[in-house]
Amino acid sequence: MKYFLVAGEASGDLHGSNLMAALKEQDTNAEFCFFGGDLMLVQGGRLIKHYRELAFMGFIPVLLNLRTILRNMKMCEEEIVKFQPDVVILIDYPGFNLKIAKYIKTHTQIPVYYYISPKVWAWKEYRVKSFKKYVDEMLSILPFEVDFYKKHNYHIDYVGNPVVDAVAKFREENKNDSLDKFIVENDLDNKPVIALLAGSRKQEIKDNLPAMLESIKDFSDYQPVIAGAPGIDPGYYKEYIGDNTCRIVFGQTYRLLEYAQVALVTSGTATLETALFRVPQVVCYRTPVPSVVYWAFKNILHTKYISLVNLIADKTVVQELFAKFFTIENIRYEADKLLHDNMYKDTMLADYDEIIDILGAPGASGRAAAIIVRKLQKQ
Repeated sequence: MKYFLVAGEASGDLHGSNLMAALKEQDTNAEFCFFGGDLMLVQGGRLIKHYRELAFMGFIPVLLNLRTILRNMKMCEEEIVKFQPDVVILIDYPGFNLKIAKYIKTHTQIPVYYYISPKVWAWKEYRVKSFKKYVDEMLSILPFEVDFYKKHNYHIDYVGNPVVDAVAKFREENKNDSLDKFIVENDLDNKPVIALLAGSRKQEIKDNLPAMLESIKDFSDYQPVIAGAPGIDPGYYKEYIGDNTCRIVFGQTYRLLEYAQVALVTSGTATLETALFRVPQVVCYRTPVPSVVYWAFKNILHTKYISLVNLIADKTVVQELFAKFFTIENIRYEADKLLHDNMYKDTMLADYDEIIDILGAPGASGRAAAIIVRKLQKQ
């Protein structure tokens, strides 16, 4: 069968490539055409547009590049019609992909499947109406989304979480690794590690890293190690490290988490990855105009938490120090508690184990591919 996939970000490229690999196992005649990236290209097929040419974030960048965005949408629509796939598979990236879904359902008979639901449960819940109208099958990677969509009378399939797959694969491939080896290869001190995951974008690093470092500067028995984000130059981190003696490791985030005692983490997938490695953590996320942001969170957003860990557990497992709660003193207090209060730490680890059970076994990409192929064969 022929598959047209649309991924507009690095994470979509990763999940798309894993899905393509799984589809090839289910369908030996699989043929691909896609908007995506280098990882998807490795799986074969024709790359029409790289996600680097699609990723415009924020109101002003989108406005300034509106003609380019509209041109990319038009190209995507034309390429889908030309390719005549058996299915269009959209991966997250809702601002772009929902418009593609609408066009395909309005102008063709091609079924539209969505892999990795946009986070409409937190923001823009009205988009559910578009899913019901333009998306034939929604494949979710977050278990609580099943109940959310059920309230809207929209059936979706939870297939598991690809992060579970990634962590399991890492551990299998690195079972002969050791802390001593990690320390030697990265020229670290012989001290317990505090991992700093300050975000993947420059603005996040600028906002979060200095406070993270300041909060633990007196923890002399430990060494802070920064997880360097892909595409960020090491020199950029050095602007914010200042006088702190702090190492940066690139391409080794999972390895860092494997050996960390505690982690300071910005919100996002990293909070879930940290939980899967069973590392006690505190979520740190600085925002502009904190009091206004916190008011908006409480009164406008439709979610109780900002971290995936708490959202999946549906309770406070990790402390979320964002907006008005983001202070050096609060981060220091929480990190100290995680390091020295064993009962507090053990409670968090027990909650992690419950989350791991909720997420289920590895194999999200395989289960998603099986559903896609089975449903297409029935058509």
